[in-house]
Amino acid sequence: MKNKILVTGGTGYIGSHTAAELQKHGYSVVIADNLCNSKKEILLQIEKITGKKPEFELIDLTSPEDTQKLFEKHNDLSGVIHFAAFKAVGESVEFPLKYYHNNLFSLVNILQAMEKYNVANIVFSSSCTVYGEPDSLPVDENAPVKPAMSPYGNTKQVSEEIISDSVGAGSLKSISLRYFNPVGAHSSGLIGELPLGVPNNLVPFITQTAIGKRDVLKVFGKDYPTPDGTCIRDYIHVEDLAEAHVIAIERMIKCNQKNDFEVFNLGTGSGNSVLEVINAFEEVTEVKLNYRFAERRPGDVPEVWADTKFANGELGWVAKKNLADMMKTAWKWEQNLAEKKIF
Repeated sequence: MKNKILVTGGTGYIGSHTAAELQKHGYSVVIADNLCNSKKEILLQIEKITGKKPEFELIDLTSPEDTQKLFEKHNDLSGVIHFAAFKAVGESVEFPLKYYHNNLFSLVNILQAMEKYNVANIVFSSSCTVYGEPDSLPVDENAPVKPAMSPYGNTKQVSEEIISDSVGAGSLKSISLRYFNPVGAHSSGLIGELPLGVPNNLVPFITQTAIGKRDVLKVFGKDYPTPDGTCIRDYIHVEDLAEAHVIAIERMIKCNQKNDFEVFNLGTGSGNSVLEVINAFEEVTEVKLNYRFAERRPGDVPEVWADTKFANGELGWVAKKNLADMMKTAWKWEQNLAEKKIF
């Protein structure tokens, strides 16, 4: 067995895929989660995929005392991959203090515990939202960080600043992974995105409309300055994303970092419009979607996609799965949920 990694928010969407990928590569995994936006049954799904059930700690990481106890109990960690955070942009506008409290306090508590128990390495789950509406495309890591368009986005910016300052002041090392739009599900169909209530993201809304949970799919805006008038985003398969996290933590464990705080964009390097995603889903599944156009949403940038050359070259990581793979696995996951094959 390789090193032990703490995965915070590890029963969530990206966290669960990363935990499975870590175990596939021989790492021992401890998941810390408060289950406010996920289910404990995900642990059994990871076990089905990998043959091993991760250790699990039910914990509120905004509690300094509980976070210290977590690190005291698991005092042989080689690193932390930190996903645990609230992530709904709209909700963050309505309840900013909820987001600042949860997303920032938990990070500070983790960093303090890492210092106390000599855990040097942390991979941070960041976001392309830090770039706002970019000045040029594609977006590389040198693009300016713009004023955040939501409290959620601001927590990502502030978190990166907190980590950078902590790295500069002590013995911590970090890699911040700024992802674009994670979609899809595990190829096994055993884990995937599990939004509570009405989905905020396009693909779960597509699959829920296709399965009959939602009556109609709203496409927000049809007059953007893009080829078909709908927003363009860089969609990346969650399994490709999970692999990048394993590569990042291994890079730190093996002391291969060029700098103690590194930032990488994770995407495919190309964009797809909302209508292209809808068409890809219909083509792969042969299911017609009931969709209609609605008013633009405030805060949506017309188009954004990643320049991935730095991650491709420096990490040796390349996104392998295409849009058809994303739609196929997302639909398989949605069907398994509907047929009660999961929970």
